[in-house]
Amino acid sequence: MCSRRELANAIRMLSIDAVQNAQSGHPGMPMGMADIAEVLWRDFLKHSPKNPNWNNRDRFILSNGHGSMLLYSLLHLTGYNLSIEELKNFRRINSKTPGHPETGETPGVEITTGPLGQGLANAVGMAIAERTLSSYFNRPEYDIVDHYTWVFVGDGCLMEGISHEVCSLAGTLNLGKLIVFYDKNGISIDGKISNWFTDDTAKRFESYNWHVVDNVNGHDSKSITKSIKEAKLILDKPSIIICNTIIGFGSPNKSGTAESHGAPLGEMEIALTRKELCWNYPPFQIPEKIYEKWNFIEKGLEFEQKWNEKFSLYQSKYPDLFIEYSRRINKELPLNWNEVTKNYIHFLQSNKQNIASRKASQNTLENYAKILPELIGGSADLSPSNLTMWSGCNSITDNFSGNYIHYGVREFGMTAIANGISHHGGFIPYTATFLMFVEYARNAVRMAALMNTKHIFIYTHDSIGLGEDGPTHQPIEQLASLRMTPNIDVWRPSDQVETAVAWKKAIEKKSGPTALILSRQNLNQFQRNSKQLDSISYGAYILYDSEKLLDVIFISTGSELNITLMAAKKLVALGYSVRVVSMPCTNVFDRQDAAYKEFILPSYVIKRIAIEASIEDFWYKYVGIDGLVIGMKTFGESASAEDLFQKFGFTIENIVNKSIILLKS
Repeated sequence: MCSRRELANAIRMLSIDAVQNAQSGHPGMPMGMADIAEVLWRDFLKHSPKNPNWNNRDRFILSNGHGSMLLYSLLHLTGYNLSIEELKNFRRINSKTPGHPETGETPGVEITTGPLGQGLANAVGMAIAERTLSSYFNRPEYDIVDHYTWVFVGDGCLMEGISHEVCSLAGTLNLGKLIVFYDKNGISIDGKISNWFTDDTAKRFESYNWHVVDNVNGHDSKSITKSIKEAKLILDKPSIIICNTIIGFGSPNKSGTAESHGAPLGEMEIALTRKELCWNYPPFQIPEKIYEKWNFIEKGLEFEQKWNEKFSLYQSKYPDLFIEYSRRINKELPLNWNEVTKNYIHFLQSNKQNIASRKASQNTLENYAKILPELIGGSADLSPSNLTMWSGCNSITDNFSGNYIHYGVREFGMTAIANGISHHGGFIPYTATFLMFVEYARNAVRMAALMNTKHIFIYTHDSIGLGEDGPTHQPIEQLASLRMTPNIDVWRPSDQVETAVAWKKAIEKKSGPTALILSRQNLNQFQRNSKQLDSISYGAYILYDSEKLLDVIFISTGSELNITLMAAKKLVALGYSVRVVSMPCTNVFDRQDAAYKEFILPSYVIKRIAIEASIEDFWYKYVGIDGLVIGMKTFGESASAEDLFQKFGFTIENIVNKSIILLKS
């Protein structure tokens, strides 16, 4: 007969041994939270080790992801496809057990965590997704979407500013199926946190409209069980269970200290810990009786079978809902998607409008979103400026089955929450702010790219062209930074047609985020033939071309494309041969084959000029070291867009003059 403490000790010893074997890692948190994990995973968590992606599973998020061996131990013990050999390979190349949990690398890992606080934010997104999806699809006696989101957080997660952003919103939205366990051990890397973190966490979360279960003994299974049962009774508030724990629990000399946080315990201390915990087995050896108690495969299959039976009945009673749910969960686009988008893009090309690309984006949403109920949007308190709402928008604050989230001024939290919504499944999230304020959201943007999250970022007010708000709001280096981030496709369209194509490509992209960089000011629409129209989707295409051997190639994007085209025509009148390349998405263009790249930018043309109101340095990869870039070298200023473009050289006259100098050199 195995005691609960013995079952928890299996987590502790696997974690200790793996960290020691790797000579790297964090043993303290797994040792401190093992008792909580044992109760949750064996008695409350609804999951299926044989099918980690079962739709109606509970979601478990390890926000304090440095303690990854706790999660790997749980997955191994309960029967996921994670062998003891993988635990021995912890933190080694090509293993399924990287230093921090990574989605797609390890079966059973929901989300990539490590940057503290973001897992908690992702979990808020998953809880929003569960509630919104259930409100849309569930029917009496057919609760096909019905699961909890469970989160482990540490002191560091709650110190991070993002935790304030997302927990405040979670309380406002009454996310009753979100339950957070706070590992209150009083220790971080620098030592005892009482010198720098004295918040009254219980009162803080009560002020957020959370249900608080305080002073739980995190090493007593009865106390933990009671707290979870209490939390599950509260359906109109998220719950936080504040667990008093000892970091490195079981280590005679390092428990309760920072020494156990982020380094192996050492052979001598591990031997003493084995003795302290009465664990009489060698490294990585788990007795069969403990495996039997932990094994969750059969129980998981029972959960899954009951749901499958209900889902089959749901199919008979609500066939249309069944088809729509299946389509969305399987990430399939509507059957008429290609027809709708093609017709709309051709309509725009034949109906010339000189409008801001942010307005073109809103018009596109109005057209596309009608057939995409999985689109769930939101803005960081800038909806009227980002133009992210369309006629079919319903706020989830007013209607749980809605499709729009008012995130408030929470750029970082918004982005990380939407990452969680995406990874839950059933939705394509889009979020919005000014391009300048991607800086507030930067790490969540990077995490979306790292996780290959399908997430559409709308960033408006894209350059000095936003005008009088000045350099605090005028993005300079942001475009280059986004373009250089792996897995993100960054589109800066020049008119309403390119905007519609950019949206189409973003929605069709199988994985990874897309950023749409949109103007505040109106843009001229360009004439295109059918070949040019089809070529926009390649990321770059020839907008204008002389009919003889080329002297120079212009490359431009967004609002600067119009003055580039007019400058090219002036040069042609002077006898030069010029090509204008519109390059709305450098990332997509870079993925084209060599033949297409050579067709657009023939290598024999060494005189190349890029024109864009963003940092110059990025463009030398296309124009070459001897090429010319008309861009930004400094921050902007507060003035009208017209005056700013004049001052910083974004004029037809300046482009022509600099081109002639280059051509004569």
